[in-house]
Amino acid sequence: MMAFIYIFIGGGLGSMVRYGFGILAKRYFDFSLPIGTFLANIISCFIVGITIFLLKDKIQLHSVIQPLILIGFCGGLSTFSTFSNETAQLIHQGNWIWAIGNIIISITLGVLMIYWLRYKL
Repeated sequence: MMAFIYIFIGGGLGSMVRYGFGILAKRYFDFSLPIGTFLANIISCFIVGITIFLLKDKIQLHSVIQPLILIGFCGGLSTFSTFSNETAQLIHQGNWIWAIGNIIISITLGVLMIYWLRYKL
């Protein structure tokens, strides 16, 4: 039962941080690319990778870490649905280059970030 509470808390915090990234990105960046979602997804991948790297085989010993940080916070922070919606909006607006770039860069960096932190450090 406690795992659900940790996921609830982490997910809420992650979602609030993601929303904050969106607000700050609109305020400080004038890109067609949805930079707030991009940053949230990449930072979430970094947090997953670095958490797994730092705890390695001990993650099961820390019963709070997986539900609070990996599932809750990172799940709330990253968002495939928002990424997909914003990419669809770019396509609808005729920004095909930005849309394709958003897909390629977001997925490539996210996977590479976790792979490098998890297996190469």
